[in-house]
Amino acid sequence: MEPVVVIDFETTGLSPEHGARATEIAAVLVRDGQVVDRYQSLMNAGQPIPAFIQSLTGITNSMIRRAPPVRQVMAEVADFVGNHPMVAHNASFDRKFWQAELARIGHQAVQPFVCSMLVARRLLPEAPNHKLGTLATYVSLPVTGRHHRALADAEMAAHLTLFLERRLVEQFRLGTASYELLQRIQRTSRSRLSECIQGCSRVPHH
Repeated sequence: MEPVVVIDFETTGLSPEHGARATEIAAVLVRDGQVVDRYQSLMNAGQPIPAFIQSLTGITNSMIRRAPPVRQVMAEVADFVGNHPMVAHNASFDRKFWQAELARIGHQAVQPFVCSMLVARRLLPEAPNHKLGTLATYVSLPVTGRHHRALADAEMAAHLTLFLERRLVEQFRLGTASYELLQRIQRTSRSRLSECIQGCSRVPHH
């Protein structure tokens, strides 16, 4: 698979459309089957964190008050990501915050996203559920740190993505599992997975 960046946000709520803001971001660069670089920072968007989210993540309002401003962090992480395609677990969540926080600083979010949760649902239907922590335990991924902190979750999602890539190659006897293939799989029903992969393997790549 070509190089990708796996990201994870911690936030004050579920949706930027309802006023939630980012409190932490991590981005992990994956190349040649391994994590080769990382970016992580708390960020201060000037919005208080609800008590239940503080207890969930361990990120407190006092930590955020000392953090760099969101404008600085998002500019830095945008430079880190560059034009690389992106991956996130439950990507619909992270993509919304990626787009919203970049828009606030006048940047366009042009990168495509693959959702490792959707791909895992297709390739690991027998898993107890498809939460990141559950999958990490189910397929024995490396422990990367505290769950619900951005860097630990981004690295865990990166290891999961690499596991799913290997599973695809082994199960369907592919030479490689491209980012384009992962994009197609996340849009395909489980019942049509083999058909999707066979069709994609016959398409010439440029």
